Amino acid sequence: MENYKLSTRFLDVTYVNNKTGAEVMALQNINLNIKDGEFICIVGPSGCGKTTFLNTVVGLLKPSKGEILLDQQKIDGPGKDRAMVFQNPSLLPWRTVLENVLYGVELLKQITAEKKKEAKEFIEMVGLKGYENHYPHELSGGMQQRVNLARALTVNPSLILLDEPFSALDAQTREFMQGELLRIWDETKKTSLFITHQIDEAVFLADRVFVFGARPGRVVEVVDVDIPRPRDLHVKRSPEFIEFVDHIWSIIEQESSKQGFDNKEK
Repeated sequence: MENYKLSTRFLDVTYVNNKTGAEVMALQNINLNIKDGEFICIVGPSGCGKTTFLNTVVGLLKPSKGEILLDQQKIDGPGKDRAMVFQNPSLLPWRTVLENVLYGVELLKQITAEKKKEAKEFIEMVGLKGYENHYPHELSGGMQQRVNLARALTVNPSLILLDEPFSALDAQTREFMQGELLRIWDETKKTSLFITHQIDEAVFLADRVFVFGARPGRVVEVVDVDIPRPRDLHVKRSPEFIEFVDHIWSIIEQESSKQGFDNKEK
């Protein structure tokens, strides 16, 4: 039996609606396996439980049924083996770039000369060499997200989870950051789980795309994106790329109709 980096087995997640008191099933019977070093994207219609799944993997939510295994160990809460990159950078405004990058290892009480050296190396890797002593208000949105990514890498997690990290960026910066993220991933080979609403973003980044269906969220299809790496942004204009996007879009469109609305934008 193959040892996977991350596995879920018969995973259900339910929660209670605070307004109505009714129990809502957000995820149902999620079974998936992710290999070490894979870049996985999850897409699906709005409300399908993508972020709920990520929060369950990071340990902020408890499964109501089933289990999640990371490195063959059951996840039962947050841990230093996982790092989250959120939609917003969440940087501390009174701390410099270097101090923000070191914040995670500081919380873990792992500050050492070696960690400071590693932090500077990751700052350089994400393209911010020379900005170590700048403050967040002196950085653009894209630069702030680079700090966020460097902070996640510095704690040396087994798994990086990214919850729509580029959604607040303008279109041009978003495209640029997609290319930069692939460059960084290629250097680190960290197993990555990336949530996005943008189908073309998922196809560009991923080894495989997990398509979630309408609530309760479940995996309706796993799409192997066998476009050769390394990839640059020009690949988005290729017929093969467009075919992947159209295929995934057709699945999401069908699932969206089950929720009583139609998505009009890809």
